[in-house]
Amino acid sequence: MVTRRIAGRSLAFLDAGDPAARRVLVLVHAFPVGVRLFEPQLKAGPGWRMIAPALPGFDGSDLLDEASIDAYARHVLALLDELGIGRAVFGGVSMGGHFTLAVLRQAPERVAGLVLANTRSTADTTEALEGRRRMLQAVEVTGPVAAADAMIQRLLGKTTLERRPDIVARVRRMILGQTAEGITAAIRVLMSRPDSTPLLSGIRVAALVVAGDEDALTPPAEMERMAAAIPQATFVRIPEAGHLSNLENPDAFNVAVNAFLGTV
Repeated sequence: MVTRRIAGRSLAFLDAGDPAARRVLVLVHAFPVGVRLFEPQLKAGPGWRMIAPALPGFDGSDLLDEASIDAYARHVLALLDELGIGRAVFGGVSMGGHFTLAVLRQAPERVAGLVLANTRSTADTTEALEGRRRMLQAVEVTGPVAAADAMIQRLLGKTTLERRPDIVARVRRMILGQTAEGITAAIRVLMSRPDSTPLLSGIRVAALVVAGDEDALTPPAEMERMAAAIPQATFVRIPEAGHLSNLENPDAFNVAVNAFLGTV
């Protein structure tokens, strides 16, 4: 983990692969787990440099004054400026996908390709907003344990929950390693994010859309519809994986991502 000061605030990130590589993949983590979600991808993509930023409030990164998905995107783009990275393939899992679409909305010229995993383009429904309000209240009272208790059964697929207690424990540790302040800020960001669906038909770069076969939060059928709306999209389903497909079945995820990167 590396830390830089960006506009007076610390931003932690994983920096892996070839530091001199001109081809860069930026991967952004899901809620509420942090950047160690991408440890299975640290050696993926030969010939590429991978940057995985910790969003504000996660893994030691400072919170921002403005809690919005666009503010998150601007902050990470400023990090890339600091690192001398002009253009990159941007990708993310779940909340990281919302971040990726925010980058596309603000700086499309910096996007060389997209990886959208276990995410959606739409804003929260009324039902989803009510659920986030309940989680917000619970985290404010009991801290990260409330997020862990509420999310683990939803984040992980049936196969992982039944056969991979190591992954279940690992995800719980990642959540409990965060702060209540970072988690509550992220909940507010998710609640306020705009509908990015109008962006999809105008995307002019190649995109990889990844779904977990057992994902109940963003079902494969919904993600396949999103892929169909993107002109140059490839859709891939990851078997025996839920919402954290890159962690639950990293071999299949890495094969899909590496094949995609080979076309960019």
